[in-house]
Order: sequence, then C-alpha cells, then structure tokens
Amino acid sequence: MARDMGMAGTAGMAGAAGMAGTAGAVGPDGSDGSDGTAVETVRGLVYGPSGKRLDVYRPAGVAGPSGDASASGKTGETGETGETGETGPSAPAPTVLLWHGIGPDERDVLEPLARTAAARGLLVLVPDWRSDAADGGRAHLLESLAFVRREAGGLGGDGESFVLAGWSAGAGAALGVALRPEIVEGWRPRAVVGLAGRYDLPARTTGTAPLADLAEGRVPGVPVHLVHGSRDAVLDARCSRDLAEALRAAGRADRAKQAVTLQEPETDHAGVIMTAYEPAADHCVPTTAEHAVRSGQLVTGVLAEAAGTGGAA
Repeated sequence: MARDMGMAGTAGMAGAAGMAGTAGAVGPDGSDGSDGTAVETVRGLVYGPSGKRLDVYRPAGVAGPSGDASASGKTGETGETGETGETGPSAPAPTVLLWHGIGPDERDVLEPLARTAAARGLLVLVPDWRSDAADGGRAHLLESLAFVRREAGGLGGDGESFVLAGWSAGAGAALGVALRPEIVEGWRPRAVVGLAGRYDLPARTTGTAPLADLAEGRVPGVPVHLVHGSRDAVLDARCSRDLAEALRAAGRADRAKQAVTLQEPETDHAGVIMTAYEPAADHCVPTTAEHAVRSGQLVTGVLAEAAGTGGAA
C-alpha cells in the first residue's frame, strides 16, 4: 500500500502502522458485524476490453446474477454468498462505484469497506486498475465506469444515478469525472465521495488537478463528501480541508446541488477504509482495530447518505 500514494512513500505509512491494532478479516460469509445483514459477493467480473476485473458486494437477495456469471456473460473467478435469493426488490439497490488507490490491481484492499457498505443495503462495485499503465490508469477507470453505467441494472443496482467514490488516488479520479463530465458524454454521478485524497495533482481520469479545475471556474455540479483521517501520515488532512474550502467557494451560487461535507475521524490513511498497513507485505490488510472499525462505519454512513438511503450511523 505504500505504493498506494507514490507521492508520500513508505515512511509515512510505516509510521502510521502503529495505529494498526489487531488484524483480522471481516467475515466473508455475510454480515459485517453491525446488523447481521447477509452480503452476497460476485467476484472477478471482466468489465471491459482491457480484461480487468471487478468485484460486486450487495445485500443478499438483490436481483441479479449470483456466483460467477457476469451481467454481460463473461466469467468471474468465484462467488461467495451469505444467503442467495433468486428474486429481489423491484427498486434497484443504491449503487456505489468505489476506486482503490495508486497500488496496481488492489481491489482487495477495499473489501472490508465494501462489504460493510453492502450490509447497509448498498450495491458496491470495486474494480482493479493499474496506475503504472501507459495512460496512468485512465482507460481502466473509465472502462469500469462505463461497465457500471451499462450493467449495474442487471446486477440489481442503478446504472443511471450512482455514487462515484475513491480512496487515496482514487478520490481525485472520482472528483475529476464530476468536474469534467465531457469525458463521459456529459454524465455526472449522483454524488462524489473522496476518502483520504489529494487534489492538487492531476486526476487519473482527466489529467488535470481538481483544484486547478476549480480555480478555472469548473464546478462538480453534485454534492461532494470528504472523509480524511486526522492521523493520516501519508496525506495530511489539510489536503481535504483545502479542497473543501475551494469547493465551498466555487459552489456559493448553488449550494443545494453542490453541498460539501468534510469529516475527520481519528484514524490514519489505511484506517479510513477499515484496514491497516502491513509493512512486511507492503499492503493494506483488514483490521479489527477500534479506530478503523469506527471510521469504516462512518464512511459507510456517508456513502449511504450520498446514495440517498439515509444519514450516517
């Protein structure tokens, strides 16, 4: 995960590792421990010409294919379910596309957060992408976005109006789409959620820095919700504070459509997604540390609110 920002290096993450606490996986067979809601996981769906894959986390019983059959007929790797229902509610599940950070193909690091969000009723899609691709990952990110718009309905979600969220480098990538909707035929997400991001560097989706876009008069046109750990030693919380200030200044003419929130839970860069950085593996792993669990519950509440299902727990 030290790769996961590149801009900060291993030192900050190793320093933050002291907050890790006891590591332990979030249960793979259903609930996240908060309310016992069973979660179904569909793994390894191919989302575009690149051959990259994504995982789907959704409440058990939501309409859509289960196991390893993708919405477009391609084959996934495995399927896990808490309890599988063959029919689901008529209304699509509130949907979130969640992008990982700069570490190549690290969709696994977002599993604890995605599973917890699914236990709250959200359908969450988490794709791999590679920051070391020739285009910095742009094609992978936009392919995954196109897949969700095209196929989320068949998976039980909403492909027209969903939350675009990202962690670390994924946060700037998500905001970039809202600021430059022309890259996706004028489409904008329902809302953007940025987790522990940095916004003064070029977004992987657009090639321009979100703060620069704001300075030039662009606005996201949708609510933006930010969460950043107050003990983040990889990216200081000032990164999100600066963005929040710029967004509020830019959105004064239309505060209803361009609401901005910022929360700073007492956690670190990895804890905000319910993980801990493991130096030996150079990777983030699930953790049961109290600060990370609390932060993850906060983030899932933000995602739920952004998706229109109610406020944070």
